[in-house]
Amino acid sequence: MKTRQLGKSDIYITPIIMGTWQAGKRMWAGIEDSESISAIRQAVESGITTIDTAEVYGEGHSERIVGEALKSVRDKVIYASKVFANHLKYDQVISACHNSLKNLQTDYIDLYQIHWPSGSWNSEIVPIEETMRALNDLKREGKIRAIGVSNFSQQQLASARECGQIDSIQPPYSLFWRIVEKEIQPYCVENNISILAYSSLAQGILTGKFGDNPTFAEGDHRKNNRLFQPPHWERVKQALSQLQPFADKYNCTLAQIAIAWLIQQPQTNAIVGARNAQQAKENAQAGEIELTIEDIKQISNIGTNVTKDLDDNPVMWNFS
Repeated sequence: MKTRQLGKSDIYITPIIMGTWQAGKRMWAGIEDSESISAIRQAVESGITTIDTAEVYGEGHSERIVGEALKSVRDKVIYASKVFANHLKYDQVISACHNSLKNLQTDYIDLYQIHWPSGSWNSEIVPIEETMRALNDLKREGKIRAIGVSNFSQQQLASARECGQIDSIQPPYSLFWRIVEKEIQPYCVENNISILAYSSLAQGILTGKFGDNPTFAEGDHRKNNRLFQPPHWERVKQALSQLQPFADKYNCTLAQIAIAWLIQQPQTNAIVGARNAQQAKENAQAGEIELTIEDIKQISNIGTNVTKDLDDNPVMWNFS
């Protein structure tokens, strides 16, 4: 799989990135460590050499699974991890990074990201200058190679850039969730910042596997995803039926069409999770699909039928 430069850094990432939120188990159901490890290894064998995780995914469990899966090929992969909103004071950032290094069984993290802005999820307000000072120090020490942010607004991204080099932003972005296109994407194009899109399959919706009435196991956070809730779900089902002819045309799955569309958007790379090795292999195959300009336009229009009635709240979930 061809690689792309991460922002202005000297790091090159694959346009499809292995997401490992589910490997942390917390807020997911039916996840087995052995299958997570197999999926991560299969992703790398299939050409996806960039792996995204975070300290908050299972309180370090996801990072430990990634470290266990790939310790023998560490020099061949790119690790991206994140520090959570409750660890943004200087000493907390340093400590969180050291914990992530230990979990990942490595002495450096290629891309270290602020997971949520200060104040998110009832966290303490910490000046961005303080957080960035810690990240810049970690970078100078070689503990991290590049700095990114996640779930930041365009204004918050600009403020962080005043304190140091930001090479990426990680927002929710898929064919069915496109708030990023309004302000963040044009800003990233102008300033050569990579977009690492999470929930790039709209948490599985774009696979088409949920049928007419989606149900979720106890503990599965996806039941709170606004796209699964009325009135959005009816538009989602209609759009999926309109996308099927494109999957037929390219002899691929709905999920692969959605991934291919996303990585052909400006500055955009797709983080895609996988529960098992087969899913990881299929995700990687989406990188071989070259959609025509006309098909990209038509697919975009189908997605707009879902997104046009969503508000500008960037958070995908209605957590009670």
